[in-house]
Amino acid sequence: MRSIWNGAISFGLVSIPIKLVNATENHSIHFRQIHLADGGRIRYRKVCELDEEEVGTGDVGKAYEDADGTMIPITDEDLAQLPLPTAKTIEIVAFVPADQIDPLQMDAAYYLSANGVPAAKPYTLLREALKRSNKVAVAKYALRGRERLGMLRVVDDVIAMHGLLWPDEIRAPEGVAPDGDVTVRDAELDLADALMDTLGEVDMDSLHDDYREAVEELIAAKASGENVRPAEAEDAGGGKVIDLIAALENSVQAARKSRGEQGADAQDADGGDGDGEMADVHPIKKTAGKSTGKSTGRSAARPAGKTSEGSTGKEPARSSGGTTKKTTHRTPTGKTVTRSGSSTTKKSAPKSTGAKKSTSTAKKPSGSGARSGSSGSGGSRATGKKTAAKKQTSSSNGATAKKATATRKRASA
Repeated sequence: MRSIWNGAISFGLVSIPIKLVNATENHSIHFRQIHLADGGRIRYRKVCELDEEEVGTGDVGKAYEDADGTMIPITDEDLAQLPLPTAKTIEIVAFVPADQIDPLQMDAAYYLSANGVPAAKPYTLLREALKRSNKVAVAKYALRGRERLGMLRVVDDVIAMHGLLWPDEIRAPEGVAPDGDVTVRDAELDLADALMDTLGEVDMDSLHDDYREAVEELIAAKASGENVRPAEAEDAGGGKVIDLIAALENSVQAARKSRGEQGADAQDADGGDGDGEMADVHPIKKTAGKSTGKSTGRSAARPAGKTSEGSTGKEPARSSGGTTKKTTHRTPTGKTVTRSGSSTTKKSAPKSTGAKKSTSTAKKPSGSGARSGSSGSGGSRATGKKTAAKKQTSSSNGATAKKATATRKRASA
């Protein structure tokens, strides 16, 4: 990098020869002025107001304009005769904590490079002293014809100098703050804190000038003869804040969505999901054991409440949704019976349907009774229910009841 100033750092009685190098560069795109009629470039020429003649650079000098308009010429020799101790020296005047420097005073930044081999040792000494003390050096220096204020600090392994404005060059913020007393609620502060936490930190190296890139693309498109479409301007809302709470909440949600956060972090204050919608709730289906699906599958084949030929009782209502339901109904004798499908009666069905081999009329009642018997009932309970069914059948159909009775006697024998 090309140096713009050569001098020395005055560190007490120690003098460190250095070169001043620009630490920053301007990447702004610059345009030329042209004549719209023919595209010719517009140039500025220095013309004397008195004789209206063009003047060359060698004939141009400096002057101070007085309040009445009088020009007071000042030559370079006049300025060179002024006492300026910092003309070629960066004079350190104090070491202070970095937080004592107001960022409003920050100006241009420079790198200080050791000028020559003899300067390496004192340069390193000053750099390490600044590191260990966690302080910055306040210095005065002269550049481009005027004395300036600067701050020296360590950046990596280099001493950097920031130009500072003089304290009297910082204007007081009078009339800038909002008029009147403004009260901020704790809820608004909490939302502001949440927005700050959501935005989080950023890698400074990832930030770039989007506008400059757009201008470069525009220039490239124009140079290649392509048609350039005007970009759609985003609606910034006009800077109007109607509801501060709503604006903060929307900002938090937008920041979370832009970072791709989902799940628990995207839930809102109402317990919903990130979009403010309620979740669907589905009931948990109960199962009656391993045999429930099989028993209900058989029940689904026969409509509820419909009796088959030779049936000894009413069929209990059964659901086809995979869950066994209990039904309670009153028998012709006045008794209340509760029936439900179960695995226990299923296992006992072959024992109670022995009449299937000899009598086809009792085949269906036995199977139906085996399927509709209650769980946990033994053989006696099944027999009691069949006896009750026998009485019901005998009252409605005597011939059928006699056949069913004979069948059960042979089965019990």
